[in-house]
Amino acid sequence: MKPVVTVTNLFPEKALEKLSPHCDLRTNQTENAPSASDLEKIASESVVMITYLSDKVDQGIIDKGSNLKLIANYGAGFNNIDVGYASGKRIWVTNTPGVLHETTADLTWAMILGAARNIVPADGYTRKNKFKGWSANMYLGGDVYGKTLGVIGCGEIGSAVARRASGFNMRVLYCNRNRLPAEKEQALNAVYTPLEELLRQSDFVTVHAPLSEQTQHMIGKEQFLMMKPTAYFIHTARGKVVDDKALVEALKEEKIAGAALDVYENEPALTEGMTELENLMLLPHIGSASHETRDTMADLVADNVLDALEGKTPRCLVPSWQK
Repeated sequence: MKPVVTVTNLFPEKALEKLSPHCDLRTNQTENAPSASDLEKIASESVVMITYLSDKVDQGIIDKGSNLKLIANYGAGFNNIDVGYASGKRIWVTNTPGVLHETTADLTWAMILGAARNIVPADGYTRKNKFKGWSANMYLGGDVYGKTLGVIGCGEIGSAVARRASGFNMRVLYCNRNRLPAEKEQALNAVYTPLEELLRQSDFVTVHAPLSEQTQHMIGKEQFLMMKPTAYFIHTARGKVVDDKALVEALKEEKIAGAALDVYENEPALTEGMTELENLMLLPHIGSASHETRDTMADLVADNVLDALEGKTPRCLVPSWQK
C-alpha cells in the first residue's frame, strides 16, 4: 500500500505529477481552504501533509497524525505550524527557502513605487472617467530616486530589496538581528543602523523580519511616530510583526505619508478603517506570486516529500528550535 500524501489546497500540476508515482496522492484542487476538522481528518489519514501558510496546524491537529512523518509547508514561512510540538512527536516540518526572495523583492519595489506615486488611486480615478486633462496638483506623490531606504530584516529578501536600491541611487540603511559581514555590507552599499535611527532617517521603510516572540508588534505606534511625516511604510513579511491598528491611526493622522501592505495582522481579515484609506495600498499576500517562483516552490516541496518517503532527512528541514 502506498503512503498517503495529502495536499490541502491548490498545487501546481507539474509537482503533482512528480509525486503521484510514489504515493497515494490526495488533492484539494480548489480555493476552498480546509477547516480545522478537515485538517484533523487529513492528519489522521496521511503520512505527509502539504500545507499552506493559511493552514493552522496546531497541537490538536498534530495529535491526530498517528502515521504523520512530514508537514511540508508550501511557502518560506512556517509560523502557521507548531514546529516545536511536531518535533517532539518526531514529525518533520519543511518550508521552501531560497527560491522566492527575488520575486518578493520585485513586488516590494512595485509597492514602493506604487505607494510613492499614488498608482492605485490614480488608476481608479482614470477608470471612473474623472480625468479631464493635466493638472499641476493631481495625485502629487514623493520621489524615490536619491532618497533613503530603510530595510528592517536583511536576510535573503531584505538583501535582494537593498540590492535593487542602487538603480535608484538610494542611500540604504538596514537593521538586523545580526550585523552582516563587511563584504556583504559593501556589496549592498548598506549601513548597519539601530532601528530607531533607521526609522527617523528613512524616506521608505520596508519590513522583511521573520515573526518571533521578539519581533511580534516590533512596529507600532511608538515606531510610526519616529518616522518622517513624508515617509512611506512597506510590509511584505509576516502580518503580526506590525500593529495594524497603529498603522491605520498613523495614516489617518498623517503621521506618515503612505503605506503598502501585502500581509496583515489577522490575515485574511483587514483591520477596521484600512479600506477607507486612499494612502494605503492593500494586496492579497502575493509576494511570491509569479508563475516561475510558485512552480519552483512546489518542486522544492515535492523534493522534501520524496526525501521523507525515502527515509531521508528532508533537505529543507525547519530546525525545531525555530518557531
